[in-house]
Amino acid sequence: MATALADKTCTPCRGGIPPLDADEAERLHAQAADWALLDDAKRIERTYRFRNFREAFAFVERAAALAEAEGHHPEIRFGWGFATVSLHTKKIKGLHENDFIMAAKLDRIAAEQFAPAA
Repeated sequence: MATALADKTCTPCRGGIPPLDADEAERLHAQAADWALLDDAKRIERTYRFRNFREAFAFVERAAALAEAEGHHPEIRFGWGFATVSLHTKKIKGLHENDFIMAAKLDRIAAEQFAPAA
């Protein structure tokens, strides 16, 4: 059985490798279906919705901590009630499996943020 993307760790990408082709990007996109595949399969993006600015900011703080831990840094825009995250691997000017790993981990963070208390 394949390992879930959210259970993987980003691997350092030093460049010199090709980005994912459209078919590979589509295959991984199936595991991060809430994300939009954009720019001819060179970038993925998702907007998360929150009840207020405080919740959006809390998500962004957790996303930033994750980005530092994984060594893979997304573009994040946020404001009252939303956070938009855009992912691509700058060194290869396109998508890498790391982008989908981060997407899955960010989805997990968002789900945990709104999980009912046990």
